[in-house]
Amino acid sequence: MNGEIDTILVADDDAVIRKGLIRILSAQGYEVEAVSNGRAALDRLQQKQFKLLVTDLKMPGMSGLDVLKAIRNCQPELPVVLITGYAAIENAVEAIKNGATDYLAKPFTNEELIDKIKNAIESRAVLIDDICLRREMTETGGFDRLIGDSREMKRLYQRILQVAPTDSTVLISGESGTGKELVARAIHSHSPRRSQPFVAIDCTSLAESLLESELFGHVKGSFTGATQTKRGLFEVAEGGTLLLDEIGNISLTTQAKLLRVLQERVITPLGGTELVAIDIRLVAATNANLRAMVKQGTFREDLFFRLNIIPIELPALREHRADLMLLASHFLRRFAEENGKEIRGFSPDVCKRLEQYDFPGNVRELENIIERAVVLTQSDLIQCQDLEIPEDNDNRAVVATDVSGTVPLDAHELKERKQWLREQAVLPLERAFLLNAMDRNDWNITKAAEEVGMLRTNFQAMLKKQGISSNARGVR
Repeated sequence: MNGEIDTILVADDDAVIRKGLIRILSAQGYEVEAVSNGRAALDRLQQKQFKLLVTDLKMPGMSGLDVLKAIRNCQPELPVVLITGYAAIENAVEAIKNGATDYLAKPFTNEELIDKIKNAIESRAVLIDDICLRREMTETGGFDRLIGDSREMKRLYQRILQVAPTDSTVLISGESGTGKELVARAIHSHSPRRSQPFVAIDCTSLAESLLESELFGHVKGSFTGATQTKRGLFEVAEGGTLLLDEIGNISLTTQAKLLRVLQERVITPLGGTELVAIDIRLVAATNANLRAMVKQGTFREDLFFRLNIIPIELPALREHRADLMLLASHFLRRFAEENGKEIRGFSPDVCKRLEQYDFPGNVRELENIIERAVVLTQSDLIQCQDLEIPEDNDNRAVVATDVSGTVPLDAHELKERKQWLREQAVLPLERAFLLNAMDRNDWNITKAAEEVGMLRTNFQAMLKKQGISSNARGVR
């Protein structure tokens, strides 16, 4: 039972049954009201909010089935348990068809009744979430800040609603740009912790020592520059949700400390000796294959199993293309409003070009492309020239560069470089994505990271993982 008392309405023409139900359910902590007929039940339901109706099927005047049909139009979320001494299967089938949550035949035990009541009340929360989800999808074409009404996205929304009420650790995986943080925020916003902080940290944005200080905090004087005591993010997120983004990039040392935190639910600030108890819901996100990393010895198996209690795999944009134009239109409206432009939509050629493109950077890349098109267009309709989607990587000049500038290749080097690019077509998607992004941006890491909507540190880490040097001639 939660802090809120669940109120149940009982309708039965048998006074003995009414008293028995009141006694049994009150002993379980429920608040119970009882009426003697169906009409009185409907009147009471109009006067007060109940969590559940328990009604006899066979009553004089208005039967329990009549009551069920009447309330389905005005209170579709109200669970109804029908009780009857007529245990014919056709009665049960008709009741369920008309929206009954469950069916209980006399005689029944106290335990059977209590189980039916608990299950029915729990089903109410799921039904309300489903009604809200359908309403929100009808109005916005999405869920929270997530956009899409494809089968893949609907499965994702349902998964979020299933896991949000719990405190179980969630591991969100998917390619870069698929919306992992948005999913984490949606889980938090539909959880009992929604009124408490949501805190996110990119695990690749800091060096190991600084990351541990950010996570666990430190005491004054614990290291050079620690001029005052600082609370870590585990404490900052107290009572709420902590998202550890790109968790596959943390060191084995930090992994061991994180495992201890998850096991014991306490932290020790750097330089400190006192244990600090924490109460947070942990969500981790990664674009790496943690199972493969476990086999390679770069990620702890015990930590993986601690994190992977509830896995959520996000689909790449190419896997739910039905949402492509819905997303594009959403971004168009948003950026047109932000830039004070009146833009009617996309030309047919643009729609075709978007459908043909694979979007290796996923939704984030689409968002960047649409924003750029909105800013650059001089028309009230987005045209192909506004998109700046590469038609053919081989047709552009290629340069080698470091972060300080670009150095053009000579004709011979350019020819070799083009041949090398053709050979990369068979490489894994992530490697091809990185190479194409670098090639489009003259092998300037900073520009490439900005184009695909990634932090430079994250992009550089992916390059390193794939063995790609910032010097084109050094790529292997």
